[in-house]
Amino acid sequence: MALEVDWFLRAYPQVSMIEALLPDSNGVLRGKWLPRNKLAKVYKGELKFPKTALSLDIWGRDVEELVFATGDEDGVCLPVEGSLLPTPWSPRGRHGQLMLTMFRPGGGGYLGDPRQVLKRVVSRYHARGWRPVVAAELEFSLIKWDGKHPQHSGEKPYRGEPIGGNLYGLDVLQQNHAMLEQIHRACQLQSLPFDGVVKESAPSQYEINMQHVDNPVLAARQILMMKHAIKEIAQQHGLVASFMPKPFADEAGNGLHVHCSVIDRDGKNVFDDGTEFGTPKLRHAIGGCLQHMADSFAIFAPSFNAYRRFQKGSHAPTTANWGYENRTVALRVPAGSSKARRLEHRVAGADANPYLVFAVILAAALDGIERNLTPKAPISGDGYSQLDAQELPIYMQDALRLFGESSFISTALGPEMQRNFGLTKAQELAEFQRHITSLEYHAYVEKL
Repeated sequence: MALEVDWFLRAYPQVSMIEALLPDSNGVLRGKWLPRNKLAKVYKGELKFPKTALSLDIWGRDVEELVFATGDEDGVCLPVEGSLLPTPWSPRGRHGQLMLTMFRPGGGGYLGDPRQVLKRVVSRYHARGWRPVVAAELEFSLIKWDGKHPQHSGEKPYRGEPIGGNLYGLDVLQQNHAMLEQIHRACQLQSLPFDGVVKESAPSQYEINMQHVDNPVLAARQILMMKHAIKEIAQQHGLVASFMPKPFADEAGNGLHVHCSVIDRDGKNVFDDGTEFGTPKLRHAIGGCLQHMADSFAIFAPSFNAYRRFQKGSHAPTTANWGYENRTVALRVPAGSSKARRLEHRVAGADANPYLVFAVILAAALDGIERNLTPKAPISGDGYSQLDAQELPIYMQDALRLFGESSFISTALGPEMQRNFGLTKAQELAEFQRHITSLEYHAYVEKL
Protein backbone atom coordinates (compact mmCIF):
# COMPACT_ATOMS: atom_id res chain seq x y z
CA MET A 1 0.00 0.00 0.00
CA ALA A 2 3.03 2.27 0.30
CA LEU A 3 3.24 2.03 -3.48
CA GLU A 4 -0.32 3.36 -3.66
CA VAL A 5 0.69 6.47 -1.72
CA ASP A 6 3.82 7.01 -3.79
CA TRP A 7 1.88 6.67 -7.06
CA PHE A 8 -0.86 9.03 -5.91
CA LEU A 9 1.52 11.78 -4.77
CA ARG A 10 3.41 11.61 -8.05
CA ALA A 11 0.26 11.47 -10.23
CA TYR A 12 -1.51 14.34 -8.44
CA PRO A 13 1.07 16.90 -7.32
CA GLN A 14 -1.64 19.57 -7.12
CA VAL A 15 -3.47 17.74 -4.32
CA SER A 16 -2.69 19.44 -1.03
CA MET A 17 -5.38 17.99 1.26
CA ILE A 18 -6.78 14.51 1.78
CA GLU A 19 -10.29 13.87 3.07
CA ALA A 20 -9.93 10.83 5.36
CA LEU A 21 -13.42 9.29 5.40
CA LEU A 22 -14.81 6.90 8.02
CA PRO A 23 -18.41 5.79 7.30
CA ASP A 24 -20.45 5.45 10.50
CA SER A 25 -23.39 3.11 11.08
CA ASN A 26 -25.73 5.65 9.44
CA GLY A 27 -23.55 5.64 6.33
CA VAL A 28 -22.56 9.25 7.08
CA LEU A 29 -18.95 10.00 6.19
CA ARG A 30 -17.09 11.16 9.30
CA GLY A 31 -13.35 11.84 9.47
CA LYS A 32 -10.90 14.68 9.04
CA TRP A 33 -8.83 16.59 6.52
CA LEU A 34 -5.13 15.76 6.40
CA PRO A 35 -2.29 17.51 4.57
CA ARG A 36 -0.65 15.30 1.98
CA ASN A 37 2.54 14.94 4.00
CA LYS A 38 0.56 13.05 6.69
CA LEU A 39 -0.51 10.23 4.38
CA ALA A 40 2.43 7.99 5.26
CA LYS A 41 1.53 8.11 8.95
CA VAL A 42 -2.03 7.05 8.19
CA TYR A 43 -0.76 4.00 6.33
CA LYS A 44 1.46 3.15 9.32
CA GLY A 45 -1.62 2.97 11.56
CA GLU A 46 -1.04 6.22 13.45
CA LEU A 47 -4.55 7.62 12.89
CA LYS A 48 -7.08 6.90 15.64
CA PHE A 49 -10.72 7.76 16.28
CA PRO A 50 -12.95 6.85 19.21
CA LYS A 51 -14.88 3.65 18.52
CA THR A 52 -18.03 5.60 19.30
CA ALA A 53 -17.41 7.74 16.20
CA LEU A 54 -19.00 4.86 14.30
CA SER A 55 -22.19 5.04 16.39
CA LEU A 56 -23.08 8.72 16.31
CA ASP A 57 -26.71 9.59 15.74
CA ILE A 58 -27.82 11.36 12.57
CA TRP A 59 -27.05 14.76 14.14
CA GLY A 60 -23.51 13.67 14.99
CA ARG A 61 -24.11 13.28 18.72
CA ASP A 62 -22.57 10.64 20.96
CA VAL A 63 -24.72 7.91 22.45
CA GLU A 64 -23.81 8.41 26.10
CA GLU A 65 -24.40 4.79 27.12
CA LEU A 66 -21.77 3.65 24.62
CA VAL A 67 -19.30 6.33 25.68
CA PHE A 68 -19.60 5.42 29.37
CA ALA A 69 -19.48 1.67 28.72
CA THR A 70 -16.11 1.83 26.97
CA GLY A 71 -14.50 4.93 28.42
CA ASP A 72 -14.61 6.24 24.84
CA GLU A 73 -11.57 4.18 23.87
CA ASP A 74 -9.89 4.57 20.49
CA GLY A 75 -9.81 2.28 17.52
CA VAL A 76 -7.04 2.23 14.93
CA CYS A 77 -8.05 3.50 11.49
CA LEU A 78 -6.28 2.07 8.46
CA PRO A 79 -6.77 2.91 4.78
CA VAL A 80 -8.95 0.76 2.54
CA GLU A 81 -6.81 -0.46 -0.32
CA GLY A 82 -7.62 1.24 -3.61
CA SER A 83 -9.57 4.10 -2.04
CA LEU A 84 -6.89 6.83 -2.31
CA LEU A 85 -8.33 8.85 -5.18
CA PRO A 86 -8.67 12.42 -6.44
CA THR A 87 -11.92 14.34 -5.97
CA PRO A 88 -12.51 16.02 -9.35
CA TRP A 89 -15.26 18.26 -7.92
CA SER A 90 -12.94 19.94 -5.41
CA PRO A 91 -11.73 23.49 -6.22
CA ARG A 92 -8.93 23.27 -8.78
CA GLY A 93 -8.71 19.54 -8.03
CA ARG A 94 -6.68 20.22 -4.89
CA HIS A 95 -8.34 17.57 -2.71
CA GLY A 96 -8.13 13.80 -2.63
CA GLN A 97 -10.00 11.26 -0.53
CA LEU A 98 -9.17 8.11 1.38
CA MET A 99 -11.62 5.62 2.91
CA LEU A 100 -10.80 4.28 6.36
CA THR A 101 -11.82 1.20 8.30
CA MET A 102 -11.41 0.55 12.01
CA PHE A 103 -9.44 -2.13 13.84
CA ARG A 104 -9.07 -2.97 17.50
CA PRO A 105 -5.82 -1.66 19.06
CA GLY A 106 -4.62 -5.22 19.59
CA GLY A 107 -5.40 -6.26 16.03
CA GLY A 108 -8.43 -7.64 14.22
CA GLY A 109 -11.34 -5.81 12.70
CA TYR A 110 -13.58 -3.84 15.05
CA LEU A 111 -17.09 -5.28 14.66
CA GLY A 112 -18.72 -1.94 15.43
CA ASP A 113 -17.47 -0.92 11.96
CA PRO A 114 -20.08 -1.79 9.27
CA ARG A 115 -17.34 -2.64 6.78
CA GLN A 116 -15.79 -5.20 9.12
CA VAL A 117 -19.22 -6.70 9.76
CA LEU A 118 -19.83 -7.21 6.03
CA LYS A 119 -16.35 -8.70 5.56
CA ARG A 120 -17.19 -11.33 8.14
CA VAL A 121 -20.45 -12.27 6.37
CA VAL A 122 -18.73 -12.49 2.97
CA SER A 123 -16.03 -14.73 4.46
CA ARG A 124 -18.73 -17.34 5.13
CA TYR A 125 -19.43 -17.49 1.39
CA HIS A 126 -15.73 -17.69 0.59
CA ALA A 127 -15.38 -20.62 3.00
CA ARG A 128 -17.78 -22.53 0.71
CA GLY A 129 -15.87 -21.54 -2.40
CA TRP A 130 -18.62 -19.08 -3.39
CA ARG A 131 -18.50 -15.44 -4.45
CA PRO A 132 -21.62 -13.30 -3.85
CA VAL A 133 -22.34 -10.87 -6.69
CA VAL A 134 -24.28 -7.66 -6.00
CA ALA A 135 -25.48 -4.62 -7.89
CA ALA A 136 -27.46 -1.61 -6.73
CA GLU A 137 -30.06 0.80 -8.05
CA LEU A 138 -29.72 4.04 -6.11
CA GLU A 139 -32.46 6.68 -6.16
CA PHE A 140 -32.15 10.32 -5.13
CA SER A 141 -34.02 13.60 -5.45
CA LEU A 142 -32.69 16.90 -6.74
CA ILE A 143 -34.05 19.56 -4.43
CA LYS A 144 -33.96 23.32 -4.07
CA TRP A 145 -33.59 23.86 -0.33
CA ASP A 146 -33.88 27.12 1.60
CA GLY A 147 -33.22 25.46 4.93
CA LYS A 148 -36.94 25.25 5.70
CA HIS A 149 -38.97 24.06 2.73
CA PRO A 150 -37.75 21.61 0.07
CA GLN A 151 -38.89 22.25 -3.48
CA HIS A 152 -38.81 20.05 -6.55
CA SER A 153 -36.17 20.97 -9.08
CA GLY A 154 -35.90 20.32 -12.78
CA GLU A 155 -39.65 20.03 -13.37
CA LYS A 156 -41.93 22.59 -15.00
CA PRO A 157 -44.49 23.76 -12.43
CA TYR A 158 -48.23 23.67 -12.95
CA ARG A 159 -50.27 25.80 -10.55
CA GLY A 160 -47.20 26.03 -8.39
CA GLU A 161 -46.71 22.27 -8.09
CA PRO A 162 -45.12 19.64 -10.34
CA ILE A 163 -47.62 17.26 -11.91
CA GLY A 164 -46.21 13.78 -12.45
CA GLY A 165 -42.58 12.79 -12.58
CA ASN A 166 -42.04 12.38 -16.33
CA LEU A 167 -40.89 8.78 -15.80
CA TYR A 168 -38.03 7.82 -18.16
CA GLY A 169 -38.19 11.31 -19.63
CA LEU A 170 -35.16 12.12 -21.77
CA ASP A 171 -35.98 15.82 -21.87
CA VAL A 172 -35.49 16.09 -18.10
CA LEU A 173 -32.12 14.36 -18.35
CA GLN A 174 -31.18 16.86 -21.02
CA GLN A 175 -32.13 19.76 -18.75
CA ASN A 176 -29.59 18.47 -16.21
CA HIS A 177 -27.05 17.16 -18.71
CA ALA A 178 -24.13 19.24 -17.39
CA MET A 179 -24.51 17.93 -13.87
CA LEU A 180 -25.17 14.32 -14.93
CA GLU A 181 -22.20 14.29 -17.29
CA GLN A 182 -20.01 15.70 -14.51
CA ILE A 183 -21.17 12.87 -12.24
CA HIS A 184 -20.34 10.34 -14.97
CA ARG A 185 -16.83 11.78 -15.41
CA ALA A 186 -16.25 11.68 -11.66
CA CYS A 187 -17.33 8.03 -11.58
CA GLN A 188 -14.91 7.22 -14.39
CA LEU A 189 -12.02 8.92 -12.60
CA GLN A 190 -12.84 7.12 -9.34
CA SER A 191 -13.48 3.71 -11.01
CA LEU A 192 -17.09 3.66 -9.81
CA PRO A 193 -19.38 1.20 -11.66
CA PHE A 194 -21.77 3.75 -13.22
CA ASP A 195 -24.14 1.82 -15.49
CA GLY A 196 -26.60 4.51 -16.54
CA VAL A 197 -29.08 7.02 -15.16
CA VAL A 198 -32.86 7.25 -15.63
CA LYS A 199 -35.54 9.73 -14.66
CA GLU A 200 -37.66 8.10 -11.98
CA SER A 201 -41.37 8.33 -11.20
CA ALA A 202 -41.41 11.25 -8.73
CA PRO A 203 -40.67 14.84 -9.76
CA SER A 204 -36.93 15.55 -9.62
CA GLN A 205 -36.20 11.90 -8.80
CA TYR A 206 -33.38 10.04 -10.52
CA GLU A 207 -31.91 6.56 -10.38
CA ILE A 208 -28.27 5.63 -10.86
CA ASN A 209 -27.68 2.03 -11.92
CA MET A 210 -24.48 0.32 -10.81
CA GLN A 211 -22.79 -2.62 -12.51
CA HIS A 212 -22.63 -6.06 -10.90
CA VAL A 213 -19.55 -6.61 -8.70
CA ASP A 214 -18.38 -9.93 -7.23
CA ASN A 215 -17.07 -8.16 -4.14
CA PRO A 216 -19.86 -6.81 -1.88
CA VAL A 217 -17.38 -5.02 0.41
CA LEU A 218 -16.04 -3.09 -2.57
CA ALA A 219 -19.56 -2.49 -3.90
CA ALA A 220 -20.71 -0.98 -0.59
CA ARG A 221 -17.76 1.42 -0.58
CA GLN A 222 -18.52 2.37 -4.18
CA ILE A 223 -22.11 3.22 -3.27
CA LEU A 224 -20.97 5.56 -0.49
CA MET A 225 -18.38 7.16 -2.77
CA MET A 226 -20.98 7.63 -5.50
CA LYS A 227 -23.41 9.26 -3.05
CA HIS A 228 -20.62 11.57 -1.90
CA ALA A 229 -19.78 12.54 -5.48
CA ILE A 230 -23.42 13.12 -6.44
CA LYS A 231 -24.04 15.38 -3.43
CA GLU A 232 -20.87 17.42 -3.98
CA ILE A 233 -21.49 17.90 -7.71
CA ALA A 234 -25.17 18.78 -7.26
CA GLN A 235 -24.17 21.46 -4.76
CA GLN A 236 -21.98 23.07 -7.41
CA HIS A 237 -25.10 23.35 -9.56
CA GLY A 238 -27.11 25.04 -6.81
CA LEU A 239 -29.05 21.91 -5.85
CA VAL A 240 -29.24 19.42 -3.02
CA ALA A 241 -29.00 15.78 -4.04
CA SER A 242 -31.01 14.15 -1.27
CA PHE A 243 -31.10 10.45 -0.46
CA MET A 244 -33.86 11.10 2.07
CA PRO A 245 -36.26 8.16 1.71
CA LYS A 246 -39.47 10.21 1.54
CA PRO A 247 -38.74 13.89 0.83
CA PHE A 248 -42.27 14.61 -0.51
CA ALA A 249 -45.39 13.17 1.11
CA ASP A 250 -47.41 12.58 -2.05
CA GLU A 251 -44.61 11.20 -4.23
CA ALA A 252 -42.68 7.93 -4.41
CA GLY A 253 -39.70 7.73 -2.08
CA ASN A 254 -36.05 6.95 -2.74
CA GLY A 255 -34.98 3.32 -2.52
CA LEU A 256 -31.82 1.24 -2.68
CA HIS A 257 -32.67 -1.90 -4.63
CA VAL A 258 -30.10 -4.69 -4.39
CA HIS A 259 -29.57 -7.44 -6.96
CA CYS A 260 -27.84 -10.55 -5.68
CA SER A 261 -26.55 -13.82 -7.13
CA VAL A 262 -23.84 -16.30 -6.13
CA ILE A 263 -20.99 -17.75 -8.20
CA ASP A 264 -19.41 -21.09 -7.27
CA ARG A 265 -15.73 -22.03 -7.59
CA ASP A 266 -16.32 -23.16 -11.19
CA GLY A 267 -17.75 -19.78 -12.15
CA LYS A 268 -21.36 -21.01 -12.37
CA ASN A 269 -24.29 -19.06 -10.97
CA VAL A 270 -25.77 -21.34 -8.27
CA PHE A 271 -29.22 -19.81 -8.94
CA ASP A 272 -29.18 -20.83 -12.63
CA ASP A 273 -30.76 -24.09 -13.80
CA GLY A 274 -31.29 -22.99 -17.39
CA THR A 275 -34.94 -22.09 -16.81
CA GLU A 276 -36.81 -18.95 -15.86
CA PHE A 277 -37.56 -20.38 -12.41
CA GLY A 278 -34.04 -20.87 -11.06
CA THR A 279 -32.58 -23.55 -8.81
CA PRO A 280 -33.81 -24.74 -5.42
CA LYS A 281 -30.94 -22.71 -3.95
CA LEU A 282 -32.55 -19.55 -5.32
CA ARG A 283 -35.82 -20.40 -3.61
CA HIS A 284 -34.00 -21.30 -0.39
CA ALA A 285 -32.18 -17.95 -0.49
CA ILE A 286 -35.54 -16.23 -0.99
CA GLY A 287 -36.93 -18.22 1.93
CA GLY A 288 -34.12 -17.00 4.18
CA CYS A 289 -34.52 -13.38 3.10
CA LEU A 290 -38.27 -13.52 3.74
CA GLN A 291 -37.89 -15.18 7.14
CA HIS A 292 -35.41 -12.59 8.41
CA MET A 293 -36.84 -9.52 6.65
CA ALA A 294 -38.79 -8.21 9.65
CA ASP A 295 -35.83 -8.62 12.03
CA SER A 296 -33.61 -6.78 9.52
CA PHE A 297 -36.08 -3.99 8.83
CA ALA A 298 -34.28 -1.43 11.03
CA ILE A 299 -31.28 -1.80 8.70
CA PHE A 300 -33.40 -1.31 5.59
CA ALA A 301 -35.29 1.62 7.15
CA PRO A 302 -32.81 3.25 9.55
CA SER A 303 -34.32 6.72 9.82
CA PHE A 304 -37.54 8.16 11.23
CA ASN A 305 -38.48 9.40 7.75
CA ALA A 306 -37.81 6.01 6.14
CA TYR A 307 -41.06 4.54 7.45
CA ARG A 308 -43.10 6.99 5.39
CA ARG A 309 -42.08 5.06 2.23
CA PHE A 310 -44.07 1.99 3.14
CA GLN A 311 -47.54 2.64 1.82
CA LYS A 312 -49.68 0.71 -0.62
CA GLY A 313 -48.75 1.45 -4.23
CA SER A 314 -45.69 3.49 -3.24
CA HIS A 315 -43.05 1.17 -4.79
CA ALA A 316 -42.06 0.03 -1.27
CA PRO A 317 -43.35 -3.31 0.08
CA THR A 318 -45.43 -3.62 3.24
CA THR A 319 -45.35 -7.44 3.48
CA ALA A 320 -42.63 -10.08 3.14
CA ASN A 321 -43.53 -11.63 -0.21
CA TRP A 322 -41.89 -12.53 -3.52
CA GLY A 323 -42.62 -13.12 -7.17
CA TYR A 324 -41.25 -13.53 -10.66
CA GLU A 325 -40.96 -10.29 -12.66
CA ASN A 326 -43.21 -8.46 -10.19
CA ARG A 327 -42.34 -4.99 -8.89
CA THR A 328 -45.10 -4.92 -6.25
CA VAL A 329 -43.36 -7.48 -4.02
CA ALA A 330 -40.44 -7.32 -1.59
CA LEU A 331 -38.28 -9.85 -3.46
CA ARG A 332 -38.42 -9.95 -7.25
CA VAL A 333 -36.81 -12.50 -9.55
CA PRO A 334 -36.14 -10.53 -12.75
CA ALA A 335 -36.69 -12.06 -16.17
CA GLY A 336 -33.82 -12.41 -18.63
CA SER A 337 -30.94 -14.72 -19.38
CA SER A 338 -30.83 -17.69 -17.00
CA LYS A 339 -27.10 -17.11 -16.54
CA ALA A 340 -28.01 -13.85 -14.79
CA ARG A 341 -30.68 -15.42 -12.58
CA ARG A 342 -30.80 -13.46 -9.35
CA LEU A 343 -33.01 -12.01 -6.69
CA GLU A 344 -33.79 -8.32 -6.38
CA HIS A 345 -34.28 -7.11 -2.80
CA ARG A 346 -36.59 -4.08 -2.99
CA VAL A 347 -36.98 -3.05 0.67
CA ALA A 348 -34.09 -0.74 1.63
CA GLY A 349 -34.33 3.04 1.43
CA ALA A 350 -31.64 5.18 -0.14
CA ASP A 351 -30.57 6.30 3.33
CA ALA A 352 -29.58 2.77 4.41
CA ASN A 353 -25.94 1.90 5.06
CA PRO A 354 -24.96 -0.35 2.11
CA TYR A 355 -22.45 -2.33 4.20
CA LEU A 356 -25.19 -3.34 6.64
CA VAL A 357 -27.82 -3.83 3.91
CA PHE A 358 -25.56 -6.26 2.05
CA ALA A 359 -24.62 -7.96 5.34
CA VAL A 360 -28.19 -8.81 6.37
CA ILE A 361 -29.30 -9.78 2.84
CA LEU A 362 -26.34 -12.08 2.28
CA ALA A 363 -26.55 -13.58 5.78
CA ALA A 364 -30.28 -14.22 5.38
CA ALA A 365 -29.83 -15.77 1.92
CA LEU A 366 -27.05 -18.06 3.16
CA ASP A 367 -29.11 -19.10 6.17
CA GLY A 368 -31.95 -20.00 3.83
CA ILE A 369 -29.64 -22.08 1.65
CA GLU A 370 -28.01 -23.85 4.61
CA ARG A 371 -31.38 -24.72 6.22
CA ASN A 372 -33.25 -25.42 2.96
CA LEU A 373 -35.92 -22.85 3.79
CA THR A 374 -38.76 -22.88 1.27
CA PRO A 375 -40.93 -19.80 0.69
CA LYS A 376 -44.64 -19.80 -0.01
CA ALA A 377 -45.78 -19.73 -3.63
CA PRO A 378 -44.74 -16.65 -5.62
CA ILE A 379 -47.15 -13.74 -5.89
CA SER A 380 -48.85 -12.90 -9.17
CA GLY A 381 -50.47 -9.51 -9.61
CA ASP A 382 -50.81 -6.93 -6.86
CA GLY A 383 -48.44 -7.79 -4.01
CA TYR A 384 -50.08 -5.20 -1.76
CA SER A 385 -53.42 -7.02 -1.80
CA GLN A 386 -52.07 -10.38 -0.61
CA LEU A 387 -53.27 -11.06 2.92
CA ASP A 388 -51.36 -14.23 3.84
CA ALA A 389 -47.83 -12.77 3.82
CA GLN A 390 -46.00 -11.64 6.95
CA GLU A 391 -46.54 -7.94 7.60
CA LEU A 392 -43.40 -5.85 7.93
CA PRO A 393 -42.79 -3.56 10.94
CA ILE A 394 -43.60 -0.25 9.25
CA TYR A 395 -43.23 1.72 12.49
CA MET A 396 -39.75 2.49 13.76
CA GLN A 397 -40.34 1.41 17.35
CA ASP A 398 -41.58 -2.01 16.19
CA ALA A 399 -38.61 -2.48 13.87
CA LEU A 400 -36.14 -1.59 16.64
CA ARG A 401 -37.77 -4.02 19.05
CA LEU A 402 -37.52 -6.90 16.58
CA PHE A 403 -33.94 -5.93 15.69
CA GLY A 404 -32.83 -5.84 19.31
CA GLU A 405 -34.45 -9.18 20.20
CA SER A 406 -33.32 -11.06 17.08
CA SER A 407 -30.94 -14.00 17.39
CA PHE A 408 -30.44 -13.80 13.61
CA ILE A 409 -29.18 -10.20 13.86
CA SER A 410 -26.87 -11.14 16.73
CA THR A 411 -25.37 -13.91 14.61
CA ALA A 412 -25.31 -12.04 11.29
CA LEU A 413 -24.03 -8.64 12.45
CA GLY A 414 -22.57 -9.57 15.81
CA PRO A 415 -23.81 -8.54 19.27
CA GLU A 416 -21.69 -5.37 19.26
CA MET A 417 -23.23 -3.97 16.08
CA GLN A 418 -26.69 -5.08 17.22
CA ARG A 419 -26.28 -3.17 20.48
CA ASN A 420 -24.56 -0.09 19.06
CA PHE A 421 -26.94 0.34 16.12
CA GLY A 422 -30.00 -0.27 18.28
CA LEU A 423 -28.97 2.34 20.86
CA THR A 424 -28.15 4.89 18.14
CA LYS A 425 -31.53 4.46 16.48
CA ALA A 426 -33.37 4.53 19.81
CA GLN A 427 -31.74 7.89 20.58
CA GLU A 428 -32.88 9.27 17.23
CA LEU A 429 -36.42 7.97 17.70
CA ALA A 430 -36.63 9.53 21.17
CA GLU A 431 -35.58 12.90 19.72
CA PHE A 432 -38.34 12.84 17.12
CA GLN A 433 -40.91 11.76 19.68
CA ARG A 434 -40.04 14.73 21.90
CA HIS A 435 -40.93 17.26 19.21
CA ILE A 436 -44.42 18.53 18.40
CA THR A 437 -45.14 18.97 14.69
CA SER A 438 -46.83 21.96 13.10
CA LEU A 439 -49.63 19.63 11.99
CA GLU A 440 -50.45 18.86 15.63
CA TYR A 441 -50.70 22.57 16.45
CA HIS A 442 -53.00 23.21 13.48
CA ALA A 443 -55.16 20.22 14.43
CA TYR A 444 -55.47 20.67 18.16
CA VAL A 445 -54.67 24.14 19.58
CA GLU A 446 -58.00 25.77 18.69
CA LYS A 447 -60.20 22.70 18.25
CA LEU A 448 -59.62 21.00 21.60
